[in-house]
Amino acid sequence: MIQKQLRDKGIIAAAGSAFFLGLTPIFGKQSILLGFTPFAVVAIRTSLATLLLFAFLISFKRSLFYIYPLGLIGCLVAGFVNGLGSILYYVSLSRIDASIGQLLYSFYPLFVALWLFLDRQPISRITLLRLILVIPGVYLLISNSDKNIDLLGAALMIGSALLYALHLLINQRILYEVPAPSVTFYTLLSMSITVIAAFIIFKPSLPPQGTSWIPLLCLALITFLSRLTLFFGVKHLGGMQTSLLGLGELLVTMIFAQVFLHEHLDANQWVGALLICINMILVAYDKPTTVKRAGKGFLSWLTPPSISPTDFPF
Repeated sequence: MIQKQLRDKGIIAAAGSAFFLGLTPIFGKQSILLGFTPFAVVAIRTSLATLLLFAFLISFKRSLFYIYPLGLIGCLVAGFVNGLGSILYYVSLSRIDASIGQLLYSFYPLFVALWLFLDRQPISRITLLRLILVIPGVYLLISNSDKNIDLLGAALMIGSALLYALHLLINQRILYEVPAPSVTFYTLLSMSITVIAAFIIFKPSLPPQGTSWIPLLCLALITFLSRLTLFFGVKHLGGMQTSLLGLGELLVTMIFAQVFLHEHLDANQWVGALLICINMILVAYDKPTTVKRAGKGFLSWLTPPSISPTDFPF
């Protein structure tokens, strides 16, 4: 019963994360159109989100700053990986439409499955069925696009999805022992260091005085909320299930892109969106992936030594 309740909370958290993440390309694209460079967007939004989470934890739950050394290293690695992915994401977003970019980004569950296979983890039959269902849905959405896709921008977005999938599985290992807010904070902290370093190296300029910062500030708030709900979902559903449910962010992006960015879908593309919706419904019948705590997979180094429950302050 308790396990079912935690799973239900995980589904709600993952769905909430999907909603927030679906708004990310909307506000990100608006910020870029206002004159912010991709490096400025990713550096400012990630840093502000990290500061928000730091203020939240230090005000209400300081014990969550505790994390065992190997878990901290894992978070730093995950943050570095996702930081690089975020840079690719926003550079890509500066070259292609938000809706097209999110369509390409929605392939990340396939990459999660790839990483799971490389890490020698099991994949359920329903998960495979849902992956098969995703392919024609995304194909219909992409193949009916009436705009030419920038090939470099598309390649950068696919690279971002590949790195995002990897960071999900790294954090799934760590979440076995560590609360979601702790993993979120240290991963965001590592992401901030990575993207700020990139910002300094490339030295992009900020837009002229008087430019609206509202979309960028909204993006930072959304990043804070999405990361917190994302890792809570990963903790109770697993990386594979959270990523599949997270495909709902695609629909959020497509709807809001029409309202705020005036991007449109044709009938066949909406059929593809419907297939994505069916995929989301099937999450209720799928079982979370059981991560093997021992083995010879390439992520096996993240398995910590035996720790007594009394060692944790939470």
